[in-house]
Amino acid sequence: MKILLTGSNGYIGKRLLPVLVEAGHEVVCCVRDPERFNPPKSNRGSLSVIELDLLKESTLSNIPKDIDGAYYLVHSMSSEGDFSSLEEECAINFRDAISNTNTAQVIYLSGIVNESNLSKHLSSRKNVEMELAKGSYNFTTLRAGIIIGSGSASFEIIRDLVEKLPIMITPKWLNTKCQPIGISDVMAFLSGCLFNPKVYNQSFDIGGPDVLDYKEMLLEFGASRKLWRRIYIVPIMTPKLSSYWLYFVTSTSYKLAQSLVDSMKVEVVCEDRRINRILGIEPISYREALQKAFAKIENNEIVSSWKDAYVSSGVVYSISEFIQVPTFGCFTDQRTSKVDNIDKTIYRVWSIGGKTGWYYGTWLWKLRGYVDKLSGGVGLRRGRTNPHEISVGDSLDFWRVLYANKEEGRLLLLAEMKLPGEAWLEFKMQGDELVQTATFRPLGLAGRMYWYAVLPFHGFIFSGMLRKLANTKS
Repeated sequence: MKILLTGSNGYIGKRLLPVLVEAGHEVVCCVRDPERFNPPKSNRGSLSVIELDLLKESTLSNIPKDIDGAYYLVHSMSSEGDFSSLEEECAINFRDAISNTNTAQVIYLSGIVNESNLSKHLSSRKNVEMELAKGSYNFTTLRAGIIIGSGSASFEIIRDLVEKLPIMITPKWLNTKCQPIGISDVMAFLSGCLFNPKVYNQSFDIGGPDVLDYKEMLLEFGASRKLWRRIYIVPIMTPKLSSYWLYFVTSTSYKLAQSLVDSMKVEVVCEDRRINRILGIEPISYREALQKAFAKIENNEIVSSWKDAYVSSGVVYSISEFIQVPTFGCFTDQRTSKVDNIDKTIYRVWSIGGKTGWYYGTWLWKLRGYVDKLSGGVGLRRGRTNPHEISVGDSLDFWRVLYANKEEGRLLLLAEMKLPGEAWLEFKMQGDELVQTATFRPLGLAGRMYWYAVLPFHGFIFSGMLRKLANTKS
């Protein structure tokens, strides 16, 4: 069957793609920026890629007419602007476009919406569900709460809190009940519903067997990692303070923290679990989901991470707009060094950032990340998804990967830190030499003042980093 997969670059979409391919389907992957799409090589023979932006009607005609089924995995966690109307517009555009194809079924992954007082984001999810249900196809909604898996936003935030804070003074929303579900079970439900008449034109809650409050989830996480933790809940922490608390302690952006705090005040507990019986699925426990997530992390098998999504930085742009590094009106710091061993140098370049650090003056990089965090930026806490592999579109500390080609020995990064301008960092092999280039395009006088202010540090940091990358004996 021919399946349309929206959100192919997202946390869920990246994991669902190989499941669909393994089931023998031909998958049409919808992406807004094809430059960011890097599917596994083993899947590429069974998929095609189309550019689709649901807010641009001109791209809707790219959807093939011979689609048999479709997944709607489009979500927004941005609190900037009127996101609910944008999500509604996306849903309507998708519904109208897919209704003009041969599609027999559309499956939508939403959030649990059983409370009368919903957060803005959960209300928007429910509204999207209502709009999609008006299409001329069979419609199935799966409603999930907290999803636990390696690289998921919920898992990483819980991990940050528990591993960094032995004692926590927390807001009262930690008493809110939820029903977490493992990512492997989400995949089982999503794939099991496809072309199953028993689930047509219905909505289902999906969740694991455990109903826990957020405090219990944190303590259970600590117990599973053999970490002693104490949590004290205070009633005086406002939503704004709660958002700052999450932002400074975890790797989340402030906008995402606001959205999460807003939603975490609402109970997300399953009311109807008929889907377990219909599909014959018995979800694993919260602790088992944690164990599976850590097994993936320890084996460097993280298929997707929320940190690689643009929501982690709060900005959206097309990589093609920045892949050509400008020269006019820019400041440049370029350094060149012969290398002792080309393969080892490329390996080091491909391992830069994250836990590996920046090879030289790492404490200064950390200080810059801390300053960025204080000014509302992403800081260094995103790290990297894989310690030694890099793909276009990945986040790398406070950088975004624009280009990565090992055969060329070229890696190009774009800064996502708070800056009075735009910055690129490039590593490129030319024969037996490594060329390291930092480019900064200033924005007004503030940008020029910034460049000259940090210029004294460049000679220290960039020259030392280049020596470490080029000299395998050091």
